Amino acid sequence: MQITSSELGLAARVEHLSKAYGNGEGAVRALDDVSLGIRRGEFTAIMGPSGSGKSTLMHIMAGLDAPTAGRVWVGDAEIGRMHDAELTILRRRRVGFVFQSFNLVPTLDIKGNILLPFDLDGRRPSIRERSRIDALIESLGLEQRLTHRPHELSGGQQQRVAIARALATAPDLIFADEPTGNLDSRTGREVLELLGAACRDHGQSITMVTHDPIAASYADRVVFLADGRVAADKPRQSAAELSAHMLAAEGVAA
Repeated sequence: MQITSSELGLAARVEHLSKAYGNGEGAVRALDDVSLGIRRGEFTAIMGPSGSGKSTLMHIMAGLDAPTAGRVWVGDAEIGRMHDAELTILRRRRVGFVFQSFNLVPTLDIKGNILLPFDLDGRRPSIRERSRIDALIESLGLEQRLTHRPHELSGGQQQRVAIARALATAPDLIFADEPTGNLDSRTGREVLELLGAACRDHGQSITMVTHDPIAASYADRVVFLADGRVAADKPRQSAAELSAHMLAAEGVAA
C-alpha cells in the first residue's frame, strides 16, 4: 500500500518524472527521472540555468502540462488519472498562481480580479472567506485601489493584486513563476516577504521558479536543476552562496 502525500507531509510530489518534446533524434528531454516532494507550509525555490527544466517542472506539478512519463500528485490526488474537467476544478480550488507578467484581466477592476477565482467557480465567497479576503486586501494595502483598473496601478501594486487573487481561495499550494522579474528591487523584496508570510501565517506551500539568487534567498529550501535532473537540494541559503552555486553550475554546463 502506497503512503499518501498527506502522510508524508507533502503538498505536492512527482515520482520518476520525465518530459520530452519532439520525437526521434530531434527530441529534447526537458526533465529526466525527477522525483521531488513539496513540503506543506514551506517556501521552496527552484533554480537552474536556462534550459534546466525548472519551468517545465512547475507547469507539470501545477497540472498545466502533462509528463511523458512518471506520476504527479497535488495533495493525495494523482492528477495524471484525472479527466480535464476534474483537473480544472482541482487547479481552481486548490492551486494558486502568481506570474511575472501579473496576468490580471484588464477589463475588471481590482476587486473583480481578486474575486475572479470565485466567479470562475460559479460561487460567491462565504462570510468567513469574505472576512479573510478583506483582511488580505488590507494587509496588501489595496483598500483604496479596489475600483481601479490594472493599468492604473504600478507594477508592484499589480503584483500585490495577483498575490491577493492567488491567496483568495486559501489554496494549499501556490506556484510563482519569476514573480519579481518585472519589479524593482525594493518592491521585489516586499513581494517575497508577502509570499513568505503566506507560508508562515497560513501554512500554505509556495513553489517559486526563479533565476535570481536574491529572490531564492527568501525561500526555506532551494532545489537546483541541471540538464533536467535534480542537482542539489539545500536548506535556506544566502544570496552569495546561491550565486556561487549557479556560477559553478553554469560553468559545468558550458
